[in-house]
Amino acid sequence: MTSPLHQEHRLSQREGITMSATDEAQSQIPTLPASHSGIPTYLLEKAQRAKQAVFDTRTKGRNERQRLPVVPQGIERHVFIKALVELKDELGEENVEINDKPLVDGWYMEHPNTHDMMTILDEEELVASAVVYPGNVEEVQKIVAWANKHLVPIFPISMGRNLGYGGAAPRVRGSVTIDLGRRMNKILDINPEDYTCLVEPGVSFYGLYEALKERGYDHMWVDTPDLGGGSVIGNTVDRGVGYTPYGDHWACHSGMEVVLPTGEVIRTGMGGLPGNNTWQCFPYGFGPYSDGIFSQSNFGIVTKMGMTLMPNPGGYESFMYTFPREEDLAPLIEIIRPLRIAQILENVAQLRHVAQSVAVLGRPRSEFYTGSGPVPSSILHEAAAKSPIGDHTWAYYGMSYGPPEIRAHKLALVDSSFRKIPGARKIDPATLPADDYFFSRDKIAAGIPDIHELRWVNWTPNGSHIAFSPVSPIRGTDATALFKLGKDLHDKYNIDFFPAFIVGLREMHLIVEIVFDRANPTKKKESLDCLRELVHEAAKLGYGEYRTHLVLMDQVAGTYRWNEGAMGKFNEKLKDALDPNSILAPGRCGIWGRRYRGRGWEMGIGKEESEGDGVGGGISSIGDRSVPSWLQG
Repeated sequence: MTSPLHQEHRLSQREGITMSATDEAQSQIPTLPASHSGIPTYLLEKAQRAKQAVFDTRTKGRNERQRLPVVPQGIERHVFIKALVELKDELGEENVEINDKPLVDGWYMEHPNTHDMMTILDEEELVASAVVYPGNVEEVQKIVAWANKHLVPIFPISMGRNLGYGGAAPRVRGSVTIDLGRRMNKILDINPEDYTCLVEPGVSFYGLYEALKERGYDHMWVDTPDLGGGSVIGNTVDRGVGYTPYGDHWACHSGMEVVLPTGEVIRTGMGGLPGNNTWQCFPYGFGPYSDGIFSQSNFGIVTKMGMTLMPNPGGYESFMYTFPREEDLAPLIEIIRPLRIAQILENVAQLRHVAQSVAVLGRPRSEFYTGSGPVPSSILHEAAAKSPIGDHTWAYYGMSYGPPEIRAHKLALVDSSFRKIPGARKIDPATLPADDYFFSRDKIAAGIPDIHELRWVNWTPNGSHIAFSPVSPIRGTDATALFKLGKDLHDKYNIDFFPAFIVGLREMHLIVEIVFDRANPTKKKESLDCLRELVHEAAKLGYGEYRTHLVLMDQVAGTYRWNEGAMGKFNEKLKDALDPNSILAPGRCGIWGRRYRGRGWEMGIGKEESEGDGVGGGISSIGDRSVPSWLQG
């Protein structure tokens, strides 16, 4: 079957109403609690400034053409449209939307649920055919039954704000997106004695924080990522992180409710015991611990999740140190490791490069440099020297917790250790303006969600980003090797290099955000080519990605090839057992069901088209003829 992508770049006859670009820029930002995906009112003014900055740098024209809905491979258009009518009858006309209007990118707080607003491919490549809005678990089951009946791929999202990793886009073009958060957005329980909560997919970190404040639960904190608008469930199942001692979100979850690809509903851990009272207190239950197969996978749809909340530590104090030289990196990491393992450095903290310090000022690159190639180091240092924190190469953001006397002891140990680096400076917060980035990190490390982090995306027109995120031990040699690899390849592809080391207890993530202009095909290609080579070369050195973008999932999964790809083959066995018709998020995290395997759906170096050559039949007609993708190449 020929890919339909290029056959459908034509006008639809259907009339539609769309917002103009001006209307989009001037629209009211949704707020909590009126909108589940809204901004808290305490951040509204800041969000308005952030939105203005986004649209001030946007040059990408609006594509106002009407579109035919994309039809997934394996089903004829008229059959698919008839099936959607059937689904409308099941869920209600208002809960099934056909994606036949112009693709509107929006921005962080008003994002699309049909595609990736920061697409690195052709904007029509990874798009949904329709979006459905279930209101409860029973309606999720109905959607799953419908997908199995008609062999239609479905792609669940919690809220679709996984920006930098694909946003709301489905991996298989023409999938029906299940937007769980629109109608399933309740905080089902907050237990002030156990310090736990139970939430649905549409609860954001903003929403959970506001609920704690509204109920007067100041003795509990929520751990939040850099931006608080994402789903608590969505971020956790993708193994995202925050910046308090509870920053490992997956480690802090307890109990899940999951709809399997065949429609059954299970509850993990203590949730399997009728009448239990410990579902959110004890994550394991009895027997095999199954929760892990529902993170970074396509084995089930998570409809409820329990999370543990951090106790208020009785005080906190942010601190920041800067270090002058690039070669300070290795000795710094050696200093950080024992302090982090001993939890003298208590939170998931950041060691950021000067390039990020300049970009997070929120000003476009063109204000500093208009030449070709990466911004020269001398210009970055000149810009940093004029900023409130002064010139530096590395900036460490941390937080100490507890009563004053306990903080003083820990902070003295940190200070004496960091001052072993010649030229180390401790920044006095009293010297910084109120809108300095330091105070955003201060809030986030105290469990208060913010929106400041968006500023560095304005580095380029039509600012978009995609991440390289390998994991390594907390060792100076590893930090140096990864920094050199990233710097060399960014120079090769003429891309500005934005590294930050995120230090866990015994590992660290190097997070490199590639910021690109999504309206510039050359810049998009350079960015993707750079990322592919980074993943390839890092794997050769023994470094693997912990999380990645949709278009890189096949390549990243392929790097985990120990014992002839035994883990990948194990995942395929699970996929085929749990999802015999391959309907649930095919291709997510590089896991393909047998209807897709061996048909060229995998993306990688030299193959950037997202589609393959057709799909196989349903369970009744499946043979064992496909070659596992893990043994190819």
